[in-house]
Amino acid sequence: MGLILGKISVETPKYELVQSTSDYEIRKYEPSVVAEVAYDPTQFRGNKDGGFTVLAKYIGAIGEPQNIKSEKVAMTAPVITKSEKISMTAPVVTEGGGGEGKPVTMQFVLPSKYKKAEEAPKPADERVVIKEEGERKLAVVRFSGIATEGVVAEKVEKLKKSLEKDGHKVIGDYVLARYNPPWTLPSLRTNEVMIPVE
Repeated sequence: MGLILGKISVETPKYELVQSTSDYEIRKYEPSVVAEVAYDPTQFRGNKDGGFTVLAKYIGAIGEPQNIKSEKVAMTAPVITKSEKISMTAPVVTEGGGGEGKPVTMQFVLPSKYKKAEEAPKPADERVVIKEEGERKLAVVRFSGIATEGVVAEKVEKLKKSLEKDGHKVIGDYVLARYNPPWTLPSLRTNEVMIPVE
């Protein structure tokens, strides 16, 4: 029932709150290990979660774990998606995006017990890449509802304007973090737009 009602009962990335305003938070995230897959969303006609399925199979959330050790890896939140490649180190989230034919990268942040990429189970699917994300400072806006492209674009634009007004320097593109499964009631979903700052 908690999943439908938006309760987040899995591990989430650790961070230190650096600044909080009425418009956003600045957070410093600890280093983490992520599993990611890059894909062309048009190859999954009608199914925007193609990358999610590949990663869910890697950790064993769907069927037997598809990694060399057959080790089940605990699910964490959020799932991060981003369009195209971004110049910054992405947080552990799934970033929405991917206009027609635009590549999308989706990430699962792995549980904090994995401190180095080589400690995580090696994927059986060569599309899954395990990598380390260093410490990073992110400006974050939290919102509920369905994270459509239009809603996300509006949140990103507003956040960038607020950061500029307050003298923060943006150093990369945004990512979208989604904390709940798609069957969670829309008004109870937790989403975040994250932008790296200096």
